[in-house]
Amino acid sequence: MLKIGDFSKLSRVSVRMLRHYDDIGLLKPAETDAFTGYRYYREDQLPVMGRITALKDMGFALADIVRILEIYDDREKLDAFLSAREDELTRLSKETEYRLTLLQTARKRLRKEQNMKYDVTVRTIPERYAATVQMVVPRYEDEGMLWGMMAESKKPLIPADPCLATATFLDREYKEENVEIMVSMTVKGTYEDTEHVKFKTLPAVRAASCVIRGSYAQMGEATAAVASWINENGYQANGPMFNIYHVSPNETTNPDEYVTELCFPIE
Repeated sequence: MLKIGDFSKLSRVSVRMLRHYDDIGLLKPAETDAFTGYRYYREDQLPVMGRITALKDMGFALADIVRILEIYDDREKLDAFLSAREDELTRLSKETEYRLTLLQTARKRLRKEQNMKYDVTVRTIPERYAATVQMVVPRYEDEGMLWGMMAESKKPLIPADPCLATATFLDREYKEENVEIMVSMTVKGTYEDTEHVKFKTLPAVRAASCVIRGSYAQMGEATAAVASWINENGYQANGPMFNIYHVSPNETTNPDEYVTELCFPIE
């Protein structure tokens, strides 16, 4: 039998933590002296302590570790716990990676001392013949699903010159899910509609326009700048906003090279 101090040294877990594990039923001493209250552990409890430490390092809560130890010898149930934790850590990793990207972009812009002013102009996008895909997708980030559907065309699409690739956001307000988007690409020639790809002549539109160079992380600031400009210059919004992708992920893998034109129809 090992005194709690000796067990602490061998397991590399503090006496305070061992007492806590006893209190919550995670690892009970093999014996507790009724008169002195001293705790004693068996040598074969060291591997159990090793399991507890390993599970803590994986990020499991103590309450979960209690449950896991109860089924530890059942490989199938244990694997289910580990798999669920792996999925959770993967999700958290992606969220952390996204936030790091935002931070790195912001710091890069600060280091370059970029001018945060967005220049807004009024221009008319002419009438144009385009292949379009319009549908509801889970989130704004799923816009790529619509672009993928452009491949359904019965014959290869021939881009117009210039080719305008746009995404129009049809909802009246920002939505966290189930967002309606129409993407379009100007083409030349004649085509037959498919289930998802519809060919139509889009009307001319007068818009307050702002060209953004770089990653999409600055879209929020640019949108606010254009909205303020419209109000300050006596215009009114007249239809859903849309983006024109002059240089997109389809042309480059470097976000610093993106060129996006943010457009608000006005009257």
